[in-house]
Amino acid sequence: MIPHSRPTIGYEEIKNVEKVLLSRHIASGNMVERFENNIARYIGVKEGVAVSSGTAALHLALLSLGVCDGDEVIIPSYVCLALLNAITYCGARPVLVDIDPETLNISFPDTIRALSKRTKAIIVPYIFGCPANIDEFLSLGIPIIEDCAQAIGATYKGNRLGALGMLSIFSFYATKVITTGEGGMVISNDLKLLHRIRDLREYDKKRQFRLRYNYKMTDIQAAIGITQLKKLPLFLKKRRAIAKIYRDSLNDIPVFTQPEEGHTFYRFIIMSKKKAENIIAEFKKNGIEAKKPVFMPIHRYLGLDGFNNTEEAMNRAVSIPIYPSLNNREVLKIASITRRCLS
Repeated sequence: MIPHSRPTIGYEEIKNVEKVLLSRHIASGNMVERFENNIARYIGVKEGVAVSSGTAALHLALLSLGVCDGDEVIIPSYVCLALLNAITYCGARPVLVDIDPETLNISFPDTIRALSKRTKAIIVPYIFGCPANIDEFLSLGIPIIEDCAQAIGATYKGNRLGALGMLSIFSFYATKVITTGEGGMVISNDLKLLHRIRDLREYDKKRQFRLRYNYKMTDIQAAIGITQLKKLPLFLKKRRAIAKIYRDSLNDIPVFTQPEEGHTFYRFIIMSKKKAENIIAEFKKNGIEAKKPVFMPIHRYLGLDGFNNTEEAMNRAVSIPIYPSLNNREVLKIASITRRCLS
C-alpha cells in the first residue's frame, strides 16, 4: 500500500539530532533560536517564536491580539479543527464562512458579509498549500493571521506568503511540508506582538503571575527543523514535479484541481462528479491510500446549515499521495490509477 502521507527524513536529520543528544541540552535552547531565525529569514520577516504545535501558534497569535470573551474571529468551515480549538481557548466566538469554489480557500465575499463590530481577527488558511488572494483580506483593515500550516514556501505575486499579515503561523507536524515531528511557529514584523507571545509561551521564572502556557519547542525538534528547512527548495521542486505528472495525466478529463501558481502542493486535490468515498475505495483496491482532505468541516461540529461549497468539497474532494519520498514507479502508478478512477 502506498501511504497517503509520509515524512521525508534522511541521514542529515539524524546526525543533527545526535549532536543535540550528545550535547545533553535537549530542552529549548540555542537550536530553537537558530530555527526561529532561519524561518524568519526565509520568509522575510523580523523574528519568529517557535512553539510546540500549530494549534499553540494560533492560540498565542490570537492572545497577542487581545482576542477574548465576546470577540469574533472569522474562519472558513472547510479547515482543520485546530482553528476552532484555538478560538475557543480564547473564549471568543468563531464566525464561519464558506469557501471559494475555484481555490477551496476562504471566500472573500462571504467574509465581508460576516464582518461585525466584534470582529477582532480573520484567519486566512492557504488550504493544502494554495495561495489565497490575500490582498483582498488585507484591504479590510482587520488584523489578518496568515495560516501557513500547509504552505511554507508558497508564493503570491512572486513573494513568499507569511510576511503580509499582522501575524503568520506555521505547523511542523509529522506530515507537513517540513517537519519537526510536532511543532509550530508564529512570525511577524511586529516585535511587540512577538514579545507578548514569548512571554505567554512559558510560565516558569516570572516575577508576576498571569496565565501562561507550556508551549515550548525542544532543541531536538529544532535540530530536525533546521535540516528540513535547508531541504525545502528540493521538497517543493519534487512536489511540483509530481503535481505536473498528475495534471498531465488528467489533461483531457473533466476534473477539478486547485490553481497551480504559487502552490506548495502539500496536497494534490481532485474533484469529479463521483463521490469521494467511491474514488477512495477504488484507490484502496489498487494499493493506494487516498483520503478526504478535511475530516469534517467545522459547521457540522457546530450543527450549522448551509456552506454549500464546503459541502460540495466534502462530498467530492479526494487527496492523493504527493510527497518527496515517492519514487518514480509509485508516482506513475498513482497517476495511472487516478486517470482510471476518474475516466
